[in-house]
Amino acid sequence: MSKQRLLLGFSGGIDSRAAVGRLQAAGYEVVALTIDTIGDEQMMLQAQSAAMDLGVEWLGYDARTVFKHEIIDYFISEYLAGRTPAPCTRCNTQIKWRILTEVADSLNIEHIATGHYFNVIQKGGRYYVAKGADPDKDQSYYLWGLPQQTLRRIVTPMGNAIKSVIKATVADKRESMGICFLKGCSYGEFIHRHTSSISAGNITDTDGRIVGRHDGIALYTIGQKRGSGIPEGMRVIDIDAIANRLIVGSNEDLYKSKLHIDKCVIVNEEELLTADDITVKIRGIGRNPESPVTVQKNDKGYIVTLPDKAWAPAKGQPLVFYRNNLVIGGGIVVDFE
Repeated sequence: MSKQRLLLGFSGGIDSRAAVGRLQAAGYEVVALTIDTIGDEQMMLQAQSAAMDLGVEWLGYDARTVFKHEIIDYFISEYLAGRTPAPCTRCNTQIKWRILTEVADSLNIEHIATGHYFNVIQKGGRYYVAKGADPDKDQSYYLWGLPQQTLRRIVTPMGNAIKSVIKATVADKRESMGICFLKGCSYGEFIHRHTSSISAGNITDTDGRIVGRHDGIALYTIGQKRGSGIPEGMRVIDIDAIANRLIVGSNEDLYKSKLHIDKCVIVNEEELLTADDITVKIRGIGRNPESPVTVQKNDKGYIVTLPDKAWAPAKGQPLVFYRNNLVIGGGIVVDFE
């Protein structure tokens, strides 16, 4: 019998190389697809060489134009609007998995995969992203926006893998870290290089009194306590893009009990609104509320009430709903109180 073909998103790094071996062991004929998002010729050549070493067919895809529009321009415009974007989450839904499905369709290949550490589980006729076995590497948080038509096609070779074990078995331990297009510079430096729309403005306290001057709201984030103009002992607690103003306050002012979200992707709305064991993550790592939340629907999305207040949620960040190890859905924070 001929093996079933599968299209794998392939960077040539530790995880995607391990995914090839696991998929082959499961009986798949792997076709490796490397997506070039930033014109990284060295990465493309290394990926092609790694695929050849593994004996799998390799394809390259030039996504630089769509990546600039969907990710880089979005990243800059969100910061200029006083929000905190999540480019890696957006890249997964708008670039990586979308291109994988389009290329797979063109090759008449049904199944797709990447080296992400997560699982997909079918329950009640619906497909859910689920946490991977490695709690330190789990990437389910970044995949909440994948639609059902994509989830049903996904194979998850790294779902039960433990990263430390994988890393110990390979000689070449190179892997990508951080936001790829920043290329080692800070987000502030990157924004400065790509726009002339940054202008200084006032920093005020919660009563509206001017307490300093900022260098441009795009260079500050919620919770920040160090930076030009921020008074000693105070933090950025809100950003008013319309007035080009930073609002500062105490650390206690950063704790929020209600979050408003929109641009939602929800697997099962009835489950989200009625289950009493829904928890949330507002950032991939770091402090997250642990107690179950309550969710109410409004005309734009949902209002999430947190028994354990969240520290420094920011407009523009994803909020992801979990029920045990399953991702119920998610959305983007647009307001807090």
